[in-house]
Amino acid sequence: MSGVGQASAQEVTLKAVSAFNEQSFFSRHFEAFVKKVNEEGKGLVQINYLGGPQNMPPFEVGNAVKSGVVDMANVTGVFYTNLVPEALAMAFTEKTSAELRASGAHDFINTLMAEKGLIYQARLSDHVPYHIYTNKGFSGDLSGQKMRITPVYRDFFLALGATVVQTAPGEVYTALERGVVDGYGWPIGGMMDLGWQDKTKARVDPGFYSSENGILMNLAKWNSLTQAQRDFLNKQFAWAEAQNAGYLDEIAKEAAAQTKAGVQVITLEGDALVRFKQAAYDAAWKRVKEISPQHGEKLQALFGAK
Repeated sequence: MSGVGQASAQEVTLKAVSAFNEQSFFSRHFEAFVKKVNEEGKGLVQINYLGGPQNMPPFEVGNAVKSGVVDMANVTGVFYTNLVPEALAMAFTEKTSAELRASGAHDFINTLMAEKGLIYQARLSDHVPYHIYTNKGFSGDLSGQKMRITPVYRDFFLALGATVVQTAPGEVYTALERGVVDGYGWPIGGMMDLGWQDKTKARVDPGFYSSENGILMNLAKWNSLTQAQRDFLNKQFAWAEAQNAGYLDEIAKEAAAQTKAGVQVITLEGDALVRFKQAAYDAAWKRVKEISPQHGEKLQALFGAK
């Protein structure tokens, strides 16, 4: 009897949410992690997965983790720049999660996260670039186009001449349908989960930056865990990051599915491609240095071009 009491006393249940729809491209990886933890962590760690945006708006997830409303979230840093502006730099990289750990980038971003009571545990999205999707074509700029944005590519789209509108993902389909926007920025993956292919004429290739979503935790909750619980979760975080290699196949399937659905591809080459990439990264690191004068140079060195 006492043994049962001791085992249950050693088990912790963590409340978790996703900033993305359940079973969608950007939630499936996290949900596989949750399933693995719950199968292997009985008596030690369990995760009570509350689901996706029906629980809270995506841009409020960071605050929910910080305040302890939830202990853990699958969320992109783009959605909590109000707390950690420097989190934007995590999307301005083409380096893999393994390279970011080896270079010290992962540890450095966590020194900034810790100041806000957060800890970034695992990156769940290597090899997933952003793209421009447009219903008005693209010949090098976005002049005259109204584009849905998030903070990650706001400055880039402005530099290309767009008028920008920030909305939650759940509002984009209607915005396209009503002509409120002419296009949007979005990663190569996940667009079809939301049904946007029905209202999207073209995608611009190649992509830019590297979409980031990862496991964010409340730092006080993490520190409250036993060493055995932290060791167990660290192994699960490492497993989750190792699965990132599978995204290469995932995005190839996604691109093929978009083509089959009628989304045309506008391919940039030569000087047009060079100018496009240069504009993307000039805008990115200019923005980082504006929002974080103290850390901008170091962030570019750690997360920037290989």
